[in-house]
Amino acid sequence: MVVLVVVLSSLQRSFIYFPDARPVPPAAEVLPGARDVVLRPEDGLELGAWLVPAAEGRDRGLGVLYAPGNGGNRAGRAGLAEELARRGFTVLLMDYRGYGGNPGSPDEDGLAADARAAVQLLEDEGFPAQRTIYLRESLGTGVVPALAARRPPAGMVLRSPFTELADVGAHHYPWVPVRLLLRDRFPVLEHVRGSAVPVTVVRGSHDSVIPPELSRRVAAGAGHLVEEVVLDGVDHNDPEMFGAPVAALSRLADTPGPVSGSVVSAARPSAGLGPDVRSRRTSRRGRGPPGPVPRSAPGRDARRRGRSPPPAAGPPASGRPPRRRPAPPRPGGCGGCGRG
Repeated sequence: MVVLVVVLSSLQRSFIYFPDARPVPPAAEVLPGARDVVLRPEDGLELGAWLVPAAEGRDRGLGVLYAPGNGGNRAGRAGLAEELARRGFTVLLMDYRGYGGNPGSPDEDGLAADARAAVQLLEDEGFPAQRTIYLRESLGTGVVPALAARRPPAGMVLRSPFTELADVGAHHYPWVPVRLLLRDRFPVLEHVRGSAVPVTVVRGSHDSVIPPELSRRVAAGAGHLVEEVVLDGVDHNDPEMFGAPVAALSRLADTPGPVSGSVVSAARPSAGLGPDVRSRRTSRRGRGPPGPVPRSAPGRDARRRGRSPPPAAGPPASGRPPRRRPAPPRPGGCGGCGRG
């Protein structure tokens, strides 16, 4: 048993990170109008990424930093970036070190440095943090919460977040002293609990990778929860898990509220929010300046119709509508998201 624990400790990062290290094609070959850019973290690495412009005539003047999960590379997220661009967002589709032909090997500190470099690139492109929404997938939800404390964005969408990585490891390997051995911690709940950044959480009720209870705890503990989207019967990599965050991000961007003291008016409601979706959203009293109450009245259902965005990969979506749970009362939404 001791030998097994030693082996697991030395190989632990191979249980966390599953990079597709193969080089990806040029951005414009996959997404018309996209271009290749280079992220330059403090340790001197040069990391490839794709910058996808907003669709012509639909530009909201907002950026989206997409922080992926622990597998694949940016080529597999092209469909998601394309849909966000169609909705008027400029998207930075990043790959961490060791992914998508990038040099280096992934670890917690390195991925944090990569995310800081991504935020800097967006700022250099005219999208400062206060006009950027962080969209995080699975492991990505552990990468950027600490960044949000240093560079607060207009809002965050967390898809399948966990409280901290040790809780995920303890669930899958209950016979291993994970909390004692784990080097990369990713304390998500610790960072979102004290944050005034507007947050939406998207989770599947049957997630076999990130226990749904952990995602529920992140939503319950978030300092400024705007919306919790629960996809009934959906697992971690089901197609619905790729379309739902896009729709949730659009709603977050359309919700009025304060960020860094700025108050904006609501934008036009976006189409394509999913079939027969029921929404109940309230506000929560808490940190930050007061702002307008979200347009959906507290405690009431608002039904929206539309087409779900195409999934990034996989078979057609089943069409199962998500349950969107209300956030506890607090005014405001994704401030800084409107034009101004």
